[in-house]
Amino acid sequence: MATTNTLSDAAIRKAKPGEKPRKLSDGGGLYLELQPNGGKWWRLKYRFEGKEKRIGLGTYPEVPLADARKRRDEARALVAAGTDPSEARKAGKVEQQRQHEAEALAASGEPLPGTFEYVAREFHAGKAEGWSASYAGKWLTYCTRDLFPRLGHLPLTDITAPKLLEVLRLVEARGTRVSAHDLRQYAGQVFRYGIQTGHCERNPAADLAGALKPAQVRHMAAVLEPVQVGALLRNIGEYAGHPVTRAALALSALLFQRPGNVRAMEWAEIDTEGALWMIPAAKMKRTVHGKVNGRPHLVPLARQALAVLEELRPLTGRGRFVFPSLMGGGECMSENTIRAALRRMGYTNEEMTAHGFRAMARTLIVERLPGIAPDVIEAQLAHGKAGPLGMAYDRAEFMEQRRQMMKTWADYLDRLRDGAQVIPFKAA
Repeated sequence: MATTNTLSDAAIRKAKPGEKPRKLSDGGGLYLELQPNGGKWWRLKYRFEGKEKRIGLGTYPEVPLADARKRRDEARALVAAGTDPSEARKAGKVEQQRQHEAEALAASGEPLPGTFEYVAREFHAGKAEGWSASYAGKWLTYCTRDLFPRLGHLPLTDITAPKLLEVLRLVEARGTRVSAHDLRQYAGQVFRYGIQTGHCERNPAADLAGALKPAQVRHMAAVLEPVQVGALLRNIGEYAGHPVTRAALALSALLFQRPGNVRAMEWAEIDTEGALWMIPAAKMKRTVHGKVNGRPHLVPLARQALAVLEELRPLTGRGRFVFPSLMGGGECMSENTIRAALRRMGYTNEEMTAHGFRAMARTLIVERLPGIAPDVIEAQLAHGKAGPLGMAYDRAEFMEQRRQMMKTWADYLDRLRDGAQVIPFKAA
């Protein structure tokens, strides 16, 4: 169909509507339709795949004659290229709507679909129920602080290994190498999930193996020499602060459990007759599944530990916690209480910490007390271990070994406190 451009602006302005719609042809399938109410609509008639079709090109004078002809030519070019202008317009409207939604989402501060932050938060939301609350919180906090500000707005497909490494090295430069390694792991989880959900095809975090400086795990400060341990025990015995705090220090040394478990010890968990402290699975450092379905962690109580508890009973035995908060309020002892007591006794944060009692026990039992299997020590520390023993260390057949170990350990601490000759270092 030839383009003749027969219309003019003057002719259009002079055209009068009739009782029925009128058509003023411009050629090439373009015409102006005059409505009885005075409205003037640009229409284009064309054929696609053997069928006659029409689309609107706007109204006059909002769309002047020159623009209507330009739109006609663009539509005819689509037809020549094998594309239906009507379908192209629909697709354009969908894309325009998507763009509007994306702009509105961006204005709201929410991450856009397909971006690193969007996929990361979706992954976190799906996994958090199966993680411990502390790990889930740490995961999102680390990502929000270090990954989202620099990578969050980018589609996963735009994030390369060098770009991710650049962000991780900024974290590394702060002196937090462990955090950098953790973040590489978290990013890898996001990309693996992105591959599974169709947001990307590669995991650039996997390409960064060996790219970061080795992680330097900071061990909790602890007193590890027998003579120094003896001095620590004497300092605890002479501690002039609150007697409940002194008892917490003593049991921390005797039981070498995690500080949070010691602080949250409840009278209902103590079996005096059976000489046993049963820490519920929900309180242990385990996965959510382990907290819900796991067995309690069993801590045999030597006579020295039972004696400390009996001295405490008149002070706190009527309440829930063995070590209630000194501030009241029905809570357990604050995590700062043991730390403050150690500082009061003259130990700096580089010399001894609340967590250091665990390292102290593990080191001295391995090095100074012969005949105790390392697996039994790890079991009593509640360290997860692969293999049959690791799966079964809370079962009854190991209790006798642990009872004997805790008795031997408590007696050894008595000797160190009293200044007796220490057992020599075991030969390798």
